[in-house]
Amino acid sequence: MEEIRLNKYLSEAGVCSRREADRLIEAGKVLVDGQPAVMGMRVRPDQEIQVGKKVIGGSREERVLLAVYKPPGVICTTDRREKRNIVDYVGYPARIYPIGRLDKDSEGLILMTNDGSLVNRMMRASNHHEKEYLVTVNKPVTDGFLERMKKGVRIRKVEKGEVLLDTVTRPCQVEKLGKSSFRIVLTQGLNRQIRRMCEALGYQVVNLKRVRVLNIELKGMKPGTWRKVTEREMAELLELIRDSREQPAIGKK
Repeated sequence: MEEIRLNKYLSEAGVCSRREADRLIEAGKVLVDGQPAVMGMRVRPDQEIQVGKKVIGGSREERVLLAVYKPPGVICTTDRREKRNIVDYVGYPARIYPIGRLDKDSEGLILMTNDGSLVNRMMRASNHHEKEYLVTVNKPVTDGFLERMKKGVRIRKVEKGEVLLDTVTRPCQVEKLGKSSFRIVLTQGLNRQIRRMCEALGYQVVNLKRVRVLNIELKGMKPGTWRKVTEREMAELLELIRDSREQPAIGKK
């Protein structure tokens, strides 16, 4: 199993921030397989990690992976202070946390798990994981718009005179569905990427729904519901993650 830094593991598990994890480790309040943790150490998901009285990881904890249909208005955060955080919204009896994000105004598929290693592997941008969306915009979709979306769009984010984002998005698959709607498959996960791409081309997103992440689909689910990912889906997912570095970029053979 892949090892990751302990403070990152605790952060991804929704226990605390990395900074707080370092403070707890330094204070001797974190045990790994019954032994005091040390700063900078790396751990595996199958190791038992104890923070105070809370135990995470280890062979006793069954891996959970849920497919959740997030409705608009729910926030993909583990911060319980947020009124409509996804952890409380789902209400699963074990501690789980979202893999990636889906912005507050969007709806659709978000995966949630208790497996920090799975999160770590899926979140790597270099893996080119496919995510599929259905999008409705505020005016007719033209051929020119589709071509520019396919080839990549320069998007920028500037706050208080500081450039926080300035990049050209990766080439992607785009298909017109209706007068003002289209399907898009991304292989990167920039913050509010589709909305920023549309805005750069003079469009506003009216509705955005994610319907697929890799091989996991939203098909047949209703807003606010969740289901456990099947054993077959899990096996396919792990195979895709394992082989993803060897796969060509989307649109290339």
